[in-house]
Amino acid sequence: MFFFKEKTIPLNEIFGDTFVDIHSHLLPGIDDGAKNIEDSIALITKMYSFGIKNFITTPHVLGDVYPNSTETIKSKLEEVREVLQERGFNDIKIDAAAEYMMDEQFSSRLEINDILTLKDNIILVEMSYFNAPINLYDILFEIQLKGYKPVLAHPERYNFYHNDYQSYYKLKKAGCLFQLNLLSLTEQYGSSVKRTAEKLLKDNLYDFVGTDTHHKNHLRLLEKIGTKKTKKNIEQLLKNNSKFS
Repeated sequence: MFFFKEKTIPLNEIFGDTFVDIHSHLLPGIDDGAKNIEDSIALITKMYSFGIKNFITTPHVLGDVYPNSTETIKSKLEEVREVLQERGFNDIKIDAAAEYMMDEQFSSRLEINDILTLKDNIILVEMSYFNAPINLYDILFEIQLKGYKPVLAHPERYNFYHNDYQSYYKLKKAGCLFQLNLLSLTEQYGSSVKRTAEKLLKDNLYDFVGTDTHHKNHLRLLEKIGTKKTKKNIEQLLKNNSKFS
């Protein structure tokens, strides 16, 4: 029996000019992503070589760990934009939203509408990898009551749902959109996450994709998704992401 390794294709054959990466950590020094401005520019430059020219970067807003204010995020965004302009990257479009941990502080922000959206009323949210908030469905209801639409970052990475697959349908029914981490299609987060990502993809439960880029190792690994099979599997999701431009 012979096993043929699938031929790789360059990532710029996957990401078209209209693709918008809606999940990344590219702003300098405010979370566990880019460490400084040079790091930010290096990551963006590498992603640019993959054909990604449109970014809505999403620093963590997470309790006392990453207590990023709207002002902090906007200020760091301007810093990155200025340096990109100085270096001649005139065809890169970069905006910023946030990846909000659904915790008490998030509920307080929600109350006063201090929320950075991906576009219009769409917001990126996450939860702990250990367990879902006890009041998860109340929070999702509150988000929508306030007029926002929640996109759950990387649902495949919440291991507590792997043996409770029906919960994914329950979340969708509760008005949650799903964003696939492209790195989940590699070994980055382990085989269980990869299997779950592939199943959610097969069952058409995803709405969008994101790279969730934090550092150069992520980008080295991202090149592994460069296959015709992956391109076909995520084609519609890539088109969906274009709506954020």
